[in-house]
Amino acid sequence: MPFQQGSARTRQRTVLLVGMVVLLAALVLAVVLASILTHGEQEVSPKMLKWKDRGTTRNLQEVILGRCYNYVMAQYPELGDKDCLKIWDSLKDAFIYKNPCNITAEDYQPLMELASHPIPCNKSLFWSKTSDLVHRYTKSNQNFLTLEDTLLGYMADRVSWCGDPSAPGINYESCPKRSECESNPGSVFWKMASKMFAETACGVVQVMLNGSVEAGAFRNSSIFGSIEVFNLNPEKVSAVHIWLMHDIGGPQCESCSGHSIKRLKSILEERNFKIICEDNYRPVQLLQCVHNPDHTDCRLCTNTT
Repeated sequence: MPFQQGSARTRQRTVLLVGMVVLLAALVLAVVLASILTHGEQEVSPKMLKWKDRGTTRNLQEVILGRCYNYVMAQYPELGDKDCLKIWDSLKDAFIYKNPCNITAEDYQPLMELASHPIPCNKSLFWSKTSDLVHRYTKSNQNFLTLEDTLLGYMADRVSWCGDPSAPGINYESCPKRSECESNPGSVFWKMASKMFAETACGVVQVMLNGSVEAGAFRNSSIFGSIEVFNLNPEKVSAVHIWLMHDIGGPQCESCSGHSIKRLKSILEERNFKIICEDNYRPVQLLQCVHNPDHTDCRLCTNTT
């Protein structure tokens, strides 16, 4: 009997030991399988698309909202009825989780409607290849507004954004250049905003061009040459005043009688606009001379003819 009891206990221990070994083996197998599956998921999970331009501006939401509130509450309180939160949501919805090469005008239409506002007649100032100068001028002279001085342009100036089909839906590492695809978030936005800015213009409009550019002051491929010129309304705009500026001390590649200006005049004449062209518009030239007061071009500040 003692021997039989000992044998029974031995068999129980053996069964328990085998059970524990089988359970341990099952657990090890489960861990190994889970590791393989997880590793496989990581390998096949979608990655952010890579592009050649800078990625979405960090803290984009805070930047857009801050600029929006500053514009409608501090700078232009008459626009205080604008809903900045809705404006941000409409901008975000235009690109988040979308392939950044498949953006359409329809994506931005809600944003354009929410952020649009009237521009007083005679105040619209267009530009091409004169970004720094034209914006220094509008900061010193409140009588004119560029696109970047409107709510839409003010919010978006010098920031970038694009989405991606994979989470989190926004690409902070890179966004496509125009050369990679034209239907990218930035290009589509600025084309639509530029079109709306031109359509809103009335009275006498101004355009500041760079006469020191060797390729010509007016370019058909520019935003002004391809979009804004053709969306000015002849029934609302009475005249187009061209300010052809030359860099202080820089080359004077073109005057108001130059080849590209003649091309611009021809386009405007066909659309029945009255045209005025002035070389080195004096108020702007005086602003240039603030940084170059002793240069020979600035001593008399006379217009070049």
